[in-house]
Amino acid sequence: MYKRVRRRKVADINVVPYIDVMLVLLIIFMVTAPLITQGVKVDLPQADSEPLDKDSKVPLVASVDAEGQYYLAVGTSKNEPMSAEEVAALVKEHLKSEPETPVVVNGDGTVPYDAVIQLMVLLQKEAGVPSVGLMTEPTEKE
Repeated sequence: MYKRVRRRKVADINVVPYIDVMLVLLIIFMVTAPLITQGVKVDLPQADSEPLDKDSKVPLVASVDAEGQYYLAVGTSKNEPMSAEEVAALVKEHLKSEPETPVVVNGDGTVPYDAVIQLMVLLQKEAGVPSVGLMTEPTEKE
């Protein structure tokens, strides 16, 4: 007579494929992370100031570079030079959908003071921004 041998069921999970996928994703993120950062190169003035709260929304960054060209960083948008009026119009459109978004001005230290002030005035008067912040770099402590 034939006797059936019962096999014990294996309750182990093979995690090797999950580890392979995790390592591939890690490599992809390590390669693409430096490519995601973008911005306009400006030489910020140095001053003692308080950083933004970690709980606050990602701010809109209006920039003025050393040549006096204006830029606006909104999420992952590409930074292309535009007029100050175009920056104000884009900020106004963004604030219609998200009114609590902070707006900061990123002005190069060598740009004329007038260019930064004109941008701030346009943001407040035309775009309706309640308060505009100025970006600075922390002073170097010796």
